[in-house]
Amino acid sequence: MRAHLPVLVLLGASILWGLTWIPLKSINAMGIEGIGLIFLAYGLLTAILGPVLLKQFPLWKEHRKVMLLIALFGGGANLAFTYALINGEVIRVMVLFYLLPVWGVAGGRIFLKEEIDRWRYLGVFLAISGAFIILGGFEVLDAPPSWIDLIALASGLFFAMNNLLFRAAQSIPVGSKIGSMFLGCFSLAGLFLLAGIEQFPIAITEHAWLMLVSYALFWLLLANIGSQWSVTHMEAGRSSIIIILELITAVISATLIAGETMSTIEYMGGALIVMAAFIEAFRTKDDEVPVTTIE
Repeated sequence: MRAHLPVLVLLGASILWGLTWIPLKSINAMGIEGIGLIFLAYGLLTAILGPVLLKQFPLWKEHRKVMLLIALFGGGANLAFTYALINGEVIRVMVLFYLLPVWGVAGGRIFLKEEIDRWRYLGVFLAISGAFIILGGFEVLDAPPSWIDLIALASGLFFAMNNLLFRAAQSIPVGSKIGSMFLGCFSLAGLFLLAGIEQFPIAITEHAWLMLVSYALFWLLLANIGSQWSVTHMEAGRSSIIIILELITAVISATLIAGETMSTIEYMGGALIVMAAFIEAFRTKDDEVPVTTIE
């Protein structure tokens, strides 16, 4: 049973991530705008993991630059992903977010000097082709993608960069890295609120507060810890395949609950992106070697 525990935990965490749009849109409908919702939710998580971050300071104090980058990219990924889910179409956002193979391969090559073989080139080609189709094909040259599309794409890029930092910073405890990611998201959301991009939520009902606190403590926290703990206890290829359940869960739930649909050609584009994710997942089974560390 213990050998299967990481798999079961990751399955549960992936389902939580795939369904996270439900509480997000419900809380948003109660009058809490996207950035304010993110600020409050990640503020609660920062308060919880803040003591861990401080306690482990001696273990990461020599790696402040890496921690700052994790706060920037990890925090930016969570901010962009959550905001896009709240304000966009769930299926479209999730599919564009799953351009991870493109960003992961490019970042691995640039920053970790990883080799790119023909399978990875194929995965990148399929992912880019899928995104091109979803964004409108050659019509994208006439009209730019929507701002939500761009935010969804950015969330995948930032998440891939954050994953590279998590992999490379092997000497930093996972708790500190997650805490830095939460703090980064909370801080970035605060900066956007101060800049006046959205108004800070003031008139929040007790029911909305209860929903927000419950989502942060019993959904978001469990999903983050569950996914991060699991991927450190299994090979990368296996975890990458399981994580695709996030996308499948989101597509099925948004179709059944929210009544969202995509055109046949858009589903074809999504299928290409899923194929790219599977190729990269199976490919990483040959990559179980130590990566370059960032010190």
